[in-house]
This record gives sequence, C-alpha cells and structure tokens, in this order.
Amino acid sequence: MPLDPFFADRLRTHRAYLVRSTLQGFAKSRGWPWLSRLAVKIAPPPATPRPQGSAAPSAAASEKSGVGTAVTQGQSPGSTQKEPAKKTAPAKPKKKPKKKPTRAAHRKAAIAWDAKELAAVGQAGPDVRIEEHTVAVAGRPDVRVRIYYPELVGDPQQDDPRSVPATLAFYGGGFRIGGIDYPTTDAGFRLRAVDAGIAVVAVDYALAPEHKFPTAVEQGVAALGWLADNAEGLGIDPARLAISGISAGGNIAASVALANRDGRNVPLRLQLLEVPVVDLTGRHIDFAPTRAMGVPTIFAIREMRSVARTYLRESADAKNPLASPLLAGSHAGLPPAHILTAEFDALRGEGAAYGAKIRDAGGEATVVRYLGMTHDTPVFLGAVPAARRWHRDVVTALRTLHGD
Repeated sequence: MPLDPFFADRLRTHRAYLVRSTLQGFAKSRGWPWLSRLAVKIAPPPATPRPQGSAAPSAAASEKSGVGTAVTQGQSPGSTQKEPAKKTAPAKPKKKPKKKPTRAAHRKAAIAWDAKELAAVGQAGPDVRIEEHTVAVAGRPDVRVRIYYPELVGDPQQDDPRSVPATLAFYGGGFRIGGIDYPTTDAGFRLRAVDAGIAVVAVDYALAPEHKFPTAVEQGVAALGWLADNAEGLGIDPARLAISGISAGGNIAASVALANRDGRNVPLRLQLLEVPVVDLTGRHIDFAPTRAMGVPTIFAIREMRSVARTYLRESADAKNPLASPLLAGSHAGLPPAHILTAEFDALRGEGAAYGAKIRDAGGEATVVRYLGMTHDTPVFLGAVPAARRWHRDVVTALRTLHGD
C-alpha cells in the first residue's frame, strides 16, 4: 500500500534534511565549503516566508542553515567619518567559534518541538488524577514513576474506590531522548488511561549515553517489583497487570518481561509492544521500507548504529537477551503479546519475528501491521485517521485486563 499522503509530505522534508546534513557534515570534516553550498542546492531547506519589511536573515542564521551570505558593507554603524570611504576591503568581523550544542540543549529543543507537534497534529490528553513516586534501584539511579489514573479531575462520577488494572509503560525515543514529561508522551498516557479504564504507570527511565545498558532495564525491573508490592495501596489490582512500550520502550518492556520471568515472576496478563526494536545486532532490520521511501540505506544504517552505540556499553552487549530480547534462548512462559508494527518502518520485521518466537515457544502472540503507516504513527492522532485506529486497537488490548 502507498505511504499515507500525510507522511509522504513530511518525508520529503525529512529526506532533504538527511541528504543536506550528511553532505554538510562531510564538507565540514574535509574543509570543503563548496560541498556545503552544493548540499543546499541539492536539498534546500524548507522555505520560510519572511514578513514584509523584516530584516534579512542574520549571519548566524545563514551559518546555521549552511548558506553563505555575501554582505556589502559601508561605514561601521558608529562611525562619524564624513569623507568618502576609501576603496579598501572592509574589515571582516571576527567570527566566534561555533559551540557544539550540548546534549541538554538538544533535549530541550526536542521537547519544544514535541510540544509543537502535539499542538499541530496530536491530541491533548484529558485532566486526570496523577501521582508521582520515586523507586529505589539497587546500584542504579532512583527512577521516577508517574501513575495516570482513569479518573477525570472534577468528575464525581469517576470517584470509584475500587482498584483498577494497570500497565507498566515505557516511552520511546531511541534510548537517548524522550521522557514522561514530553507533551505527546504525557497526552498519550492520559488518553489511554481514560479510554481503557486502567492506570498507566509510566517509568521515567534513565537515558543513554549517561546511563547505558542495563540501567534502564534494571530500573524497569525495580519499578515492576515496586508496583506489585504496593499495588493495593495505590488502588491497583495486582492480579491485573500488564507491561507496555513503544519503540525503544518496547525493547525495555520486552526485556523486563524476560527478566521478570527468570526472576521474581510477577504475574503479567499482557505485553503490549508498539514498533519495538528487539534485536540490537541489526540482523532483523528490514531496509525495504527505507528504500521504498527514497531514503538511502546508508543513512538508515548510520542512524541505527548510532542508537546501538549510544545505548550499549560495548558491541558484545547487543547479543545479551536483555538488550536484544529476540535472541533469548527461550521465549516460553512469557505473557501473551500484542505487537503493532508499521509497513514503512525498518523495525517491522523485528516485531513479527518476536511474535513468531513466542508462538513457537507455545505462547500467545498477535502481530498487526498497519499498511501505509510509519514508525511514529501513534503521535498523529489529530491528523491521521489510521493513528486513531491504532489508538483504538491499543485501548482494546488494554481493556482485556478487565476480563476474568
């Protein structure tokens, strides 16, 4: 099925960015400014209309975009010289060396962009009751946990003292970005809690590269044990628990389910995995979707290697089942899995392979592929009808926790 028109339009901009940024990075490393200029011609940045009467782009803005701008200068702004200017070359202002953006600055920009995405193409979440807790993790940083209850604030009809089912949830972001405070993530958890009638227990696991594997997995295991121990006091039914995750969060959720099976074995009724990455060796990456979208394979390989290098301590960790759950020696005894994948996603084969492994081991697994969709489909509830269908399917899976 063709790529959804909404994503096709966004893809054109993203593809140009990939080409432009790659060529400019190569030009910088080689000291070839001509290649940087050529990159802009080959893959120009999106045009931004300038209000009438506004000033031309600043030198800093031009430099940031990779565009060289020639400026003709006369007298300096503060000059009182009355004689005609001599025909000498104007002194060039000294350029301050560009500082590479810090990781904190990059994450700050990402959360600001995420807020714009929610406003433009997402769906805001309802006002629900929320609690936050801090869970101690042996040998690792404590982890913050936020519980989204299905009770709407200010609605007396929602004031129900009965305990509710819950899912322990892990957000996505390539192991190195994201968090429970990101607007689209927060909105999604709110919507799912209310629509499914369950508590969403969101784990704000530590990010790489500051905290590499297996920190996030061990935080997840600790959070699951804490949830089981404290469920009744939290208004949660300990017999109706699930685990869920999106993308990198799907990896962590699957890894925690494996560690739980081989450890404490807290009863879990479901593992809900959305576009999960479950093999960091890269052997199950499917490059057909990226080729179909016109993204050169080398770009996709570079990005995926970057993610693995950021998250893992060393390359050998990729073969550890808690980093690559697909490689576990056995997938028997795992909770029933519901796995959602997208047609135009290089990770689609991993989700399918993981479902097959669970089935082969005698477990239950369903795998659904959304045709015409991409990796980040769940974000676009306000713009893409299939994203709303995706949400309904997730809610249907979570509502099974209410059954006997």
